[in-house]
Amino acid sequence: MIDIHCHILPGVDDGARTLEDSIEMAKAAAAQGIQTIVATPHHRNNQFDNYPESILTRVDELNRILEEESIQVNILPGQETRIYGDLAEGLSAKEILPVNLDTPYILVELPTSTVPKYTNKLLYDLQVEGYTPVIVHPERNSELLNKPDKLYELVNGGVLTQVTAASLLGKFGKKIKNFSHEIVQANLTHFIASDAHNVNNRSFVMREAMTELEETYGVDLIYTYQENAQRMLAGETIVGDIPEPIVRKKFLGIF
Repeated sequence: MIDIHCHILPGVDDGARTLEDSIEMAKAAAAQGIQTIVATPHHRNNQFDNYPESILTRVDELNRILEEESIQVNILPGQETRIYGDLAEGLSAKEILPVNLDTPYILVELPTSTVPKYTNKLLYDLQVEGYTPVIVHPERNSELLNKPDKLYELVNGGVLTQVTAASLLGKFGKKIKNFSHEIVQANLTHFIASDAHNVNNRSFVMREAMTELEETYGVDLIYTYQENAQRMLAGETIVGDIPEPIVRKKFLGIF
């Protein structure tokens, strides 16, 4: 299994604090059947900045140590960049790190409560430049939760998304769990990832989420998400089912 979103690098953000934490996370990932992890430290989120050169160095160091510890997990470089107006310029300046270095895939984080007004145009412009933006954990954005048509517009316009395993299991609350499943049912997501930060309250739970998805929607969906992750790392095109708007039933005329 491949995990395309994980905060396993030590001491760079609110994920693993120490090398020992990173090792414990790698062991937990291996126990879940995860062989490959894309390390995605936060960047430009008003709290943490992590630039490509530092990420690449730390990925190499962690891989060396995991090999010494005989932990069969391979770490690949990535970055979780909070959306900002000059993101395209950041790519041109090599400040933004695509997944696995030379793929077109860029992990983009939205603010927790809003979708900036420039989002659609910016993500369209990135596609024109040859990049494929992947919005991480859209289910945890309150504006998208309340106005899911905005998510449909983005995905229908070529943007990809990644839902968090823990969200599907209800670990962020019932509303986010329900929205996560709405996103899956409407073909509005293309990847499931852990967004793991530690082995306690923000661990991997990938196997549990995949089991729930398989029991609810069938094994073909699991194969699709796994194949999409492989295609991302290889820089290949992601092909998904046609996205659909999320339709919510009205109760007494009120959503």
